[in-house]
Amino acid sequence: MTTQPNILFISLDTVRADVAYSGKYPGVERLRASGVSFTQAISSCPLTPVSHATVFTGLQPPRHGVRHLFREALDKRVPTLAECLSAAGYTTGAVVSCPGLNQWYGIDRGFDFYDDEIPLLPDGRDPLSVGDVKLRGLALKRAPLVVERATRWLQSLDGAGPFFLFAHFFDAHWPYEPPEDVGVEVANPYEGEIAYTDHYVQLLLRRIAEMGHDIESMLVVCFSDHGEDLAGWYPNDHAGDLGHPYEEGHGCLLFDATQHVPLVISGPGVPVGMRVDSQVRLVDIMPTVLDLLGLDPRSSDGASLTEFFADGTGASREAYSETYFPQERAAASDDYPDLKALHAVRADGRKVIWEADGRQVWAYDLAADPNELGGRVLVSGEDA
Repeated sequence: MTTQPNILFISLDTVRADVAYSGKYPGVERLRASGVSFTQAISSCPLTPVSHATVFTGLQPPRHGVRHLFREALDKRVPTLAECLSAAGYTTGAVVSCPGLNQWYGIDRGFDFYDDEIPLLPDGRDPLSVGDVKLRGLALKRAPLVVERATRWLQSLDGAGPFFLFAHFFDAHWPYEPPEDVGVEVANPYEGEIAYTDHYVQLLLRRIAEMGHDIESMLVVCFSDHGEDLAGWYPNDHAGDLGHPYEEGHGCLLFDATQHVPLVISGPGVPVGMRVDSQVRLVDIMPTVLDLLGLDPRSSDGASLTEFFADGTGASREAYSETYFPQERAAASDDYPDLKALHAVRADGRKVIWEADGRQVWAYDLAADPNELGGRVLVSGEDA
């Protein structure tokens, strides 16, 4: 019987693809050098629970059931990756670091160990009772504690059977206040937070190696659930005074600032140092892992990415994204009562974004307008 590899999932919450792939972060670059980096990976939603539910089910939000920030839990009929791996003999553990991955959402299903402990907000409130995505960001485990808890769990294993560890890092989320300088030259505090996270990702990998686990024979999947709109720090930002004052980092919009994310896979059966520029999706992660492990596939809205491993080329995949957070934002105050849920499809170098009621539809030519600043209105409220 072939021994299955250990598996490590690294979630770099709130990290944009253009920043992750800037070459500034040695941990990310080492992972890229040891595996395949997908330069055009698209997230299903700019909200942590929704996007992670897609990663761990291989289903888009309409099928896994989590569509708002804090309204629905994962459909209990939907199998999770952790459940599949547990059934295959894996010991499963997770250390998560923000309210959006609290076990309430059901994403803990299949994990033998699920550490979702986080502090209260500075004013003493439970962050799970707060809908403001920026304010919720004040309640987090910092990267050193994620590494400490993950290391402690790995040390507790008896060595029988392979492990699956999910390590979630939330440091890049607002507020952008990196606790220490890790010696990486960055352009702004947001990048400083990513450098800080990257430093501790490297530490986690060293700790795993020091325990006697061969990193090269471990299946590693590193991704971000969504990016971040910094209101003018980057050319493709749209938040704040750039036209969308209600977008505070992420949640309300479906532009590439939040939907274009890093995805790197390395390990057994994965080419070394390969770059894939075809468009793929986070929904493809679970079918890819099951395929690499030779486990039975599950019903999925994604497909295995192993087809790209032969020579790094292949057909780009149509990517769907949605956000219902504008509804929650509108209900929370009278400032933006007209906000509506959005849907988007990105394919063939173009993107179409539409309001859920169909009264506004915009089209973007990403080749001519990569920053999505000049969308063509296909349908307006008057025409609907």
